Amino acid sequence: MNDSRISGLYRRNIAARLETLVDRGFISVPDAASLRKSNGILTARIADRMVENVVSVFGLPFAIAPNFLVNDRDYVVPMVIEEPSVVAAVSGAARLMRRAGGFRVEADDPILVGQVHLVDIADPDAAIVRLQEAAEQLLQQANELQANMYKRGGGARAIEFCKHELPDNRWTVVAHIAVDTRDAMGANHVNTVCEGLAARLEALSGGTACLRILSNLADRSLVTSSVTLPLASLQANGYSAEQVRDGIILANDLAVVDRYRAATHNKGIMNGVDAVAVATGNDWRSIEAAAHAYACRDGTYRSLTRWSATESGDLKGELTMPLKVGIVGGSLQSNPAAAIGLRIVAVESATELATVMCSVGLAQNFAALRALVTSGIQRGHMSLHARSVASVAGAPPEIFDRVVDGLIESGEIKEWKATELIAGIQQRKSDRNNPRGDEASVATGAAAGKVILFGEHAAVYGRYALALPITNGMTASCRSAGTGITLRIPDWGVAETMAGGNEKKAGAAGILTLLLKKFNLSGENLEFVVRSRLPAAVGLGSSAALATVLARTMSDYCAVSMSDEQINDLSYECERLSHGDPSGLDNTLSVFGQPLLFKRNKMPFAEFFEINEMPQLVVAYGSRAGTTKAQVAGVRARYEKNPSLYDRIFDDIDSLSLAGMEALKSADYDVLGAQMNVCHGLLNAIEVSTPELERMVTIARTNGALGAKLTGAGGGGSIVALCPDSAGGVKASLVEAGYRTLLLNT
Repeated sequence: MNDSRISGLYRRNIAARLETLVDRGFISVPDAASLRKSNGILTARIADRMVENVVSVFGLPFAIAPNFLVNDRDYVVPMVIEEPSVVAAVSGAARLMRRAGGFRVEADDPILVGQVHLVDIADPDAAIVRLQEAAEQLLQQANELQANMYKRGGGARAIEFCKHELPDNRWTVVAHIAVDTRDAMGANHVNTVCEGLAARLEALSGGTACLRILSNLADRSLVTSSVTLPLASLQANGYSAEQVRDGIILANDLAVVDRYRAATHNKGIMNGVDAVAVATGNDWRSIEAAAHAYACRDGTYRSLTRWSATESGDLKGELTMPLKVGIVGGSLQSNPAAAIGLRIVAVESATELATVMCSVGLAQNFAALRALVTSGIQRGHMSLHARSVASVAGAPPEIFDRVVDGLIESGEIKEWKATELIAGIQQRKSDRNNPRGDEASVATGAAAGKVILFGEHAAVYGRYALALPITNGMTASCRSAGTGITLRIPDWGVAETMAGGNEKKAGAAGILTLLLKKFNLSGENLEFVVRSRLPAAVGLGSSAALATVLARTMSDYCAVSMSDEQINDLSYECERLSHGDPSGLDNTLSVFGQPLLFKRNKMPFAEFFEINEMPQLVVAYGSRAGTTKAQVAGVRARYEKNPSLYDRIFDDIDSLSLAGMEALKSADYDVLGAQMNVCHGLLNAIEVSTPELERMVTIARTNGALGAKLTGAGGGGSIVALCPDSAGGVKASLVEAGYRTLLLNT
């Protein structure tokens, strides 16, 4: 069976998603072609044969939710839904749940009940006795009416009788015929049985059959999906695991006692279930009706789920609901899109499809409750809504993300605001095309920071290092203003004026002075403002990012087109000014901003590689800063005393860098975390760790990080912790201990 864990599917474009699904074996090449072109789906001609008075077809997004593990089998799940955030929420929850072993699901046989209502009966009790005596013959007749279904292992299983008093004091006797419809939805089969038995039921009861039709309350086809999530996996958005667990349990309890809350609670479940039903051509209206009827089976409408704490403190969730679905039949075969959906989910029976649907409903319920009790439900909704609005407003691809960010920041997620943002961004871009002609024009630049996962110090000795970018780690602006050159870095507390461009050889001012000379701007009156996510001197590539962002800003100001390679050369020259003999890793990552496998030799080797998703990382740093130059010198002195020992250590780090790249590509975070822990031990062995770094690493690991290690030169500086499902809790624990943190790629 193919692995449904597909990292970063949402980051890819449509063509790349389809290619990935084809490569994984979840979609055939012809189906991918149909989905890509949208001309092999439902056409108006086909639709005209399905319902009356067709004038066109109506489109809805057809999406894929990966990561599902149900009864130890992998699934990617087709979903058709227009509501933002549902597919993302379901996929994220499924990813968390597969790490806990996935869903365990039990399902009843696919039984659908047909009803024949008999009226005008003088003595209902006597009629019921006569009907019960003929039950075996009635069942035999029912199976003769659907002989093919009976041959396939289905057919009528039981017939039962009851009575109800009508508002006008008359009685109705009702025959319930329970029919196993196997892999068909079964409505037509059951209706045929009801109509075929009606005359015999009238004769036996002495009444009149007024209604002969199935019931959509499929409570003989119950499905129960359950999952148990380890407590440590629940930390989210700065909330402790206990807070999340107890909040989810409380939210569910409220839906048990408050029908207004229960309606919204269950609607969230159906967001997931209905989307799969539509994608597979099933009657989502009958599924909805059954679910809500079942939710008030004891006379009070309440939650369909149950969330509770286990004896060990973990969180257990369970969803039980009626689910009578089909994978064969005329309506499914007539809609090409439904056929593709069924091929994608690749179930072998209707019961198996019901187990997947129920699991999707439970995953969606968990995701919604977790959002409600932590960051709030609007956060995800607003982000996706902003993307939709930006698209409607026609935001060009190169500024699309900036428009989305602007919409969210403004709080006005409206088309008019998107149009305003687009115009403003484009006008500023136009202004910069003639910077010297407008004193108020502003030039800008951006640069990445870096987190080294493996290879600190070993890279200096010709071994591989593996590093990830901190995107938009630093931004800068430049405009004509004041007298002389002014540099402001508010996040570092830097505000320096160099009248006439006087040279300063150290720190930020030294980098600025060197670049001003390169761009022939030393005599200008310029103000540079740099905003930095990167603290200075803690091993996150701040000096290289500063050199890169200033070089790009000056290039923009001068309207000089420079390649990334040229910017990289300038940044490396600045790094030499700051560190003496740098490896070249920091400036390369700062400029190109891509995952990097790096090796320093006579010709520096840089291999950029793609990963499906950026892992969730927490970076923490304390009050003590380390200096790269001093740490490199210290390792050099120890290396020269015992080169064979240090070479063996560097060889081990080299191997970890190569293996770490493969773990990143496959998103195997358990392996990656273990590799990080080993690498930290090796760095401690070469004496670049400190008690403070060790304490931060211990806090991170204790609170759920899969791996944690120092990053950068050491001797102070930072640690990096791998936290796929625990970033919020790890961050909170480090902050509580007095450390500053950055939460990356969450």
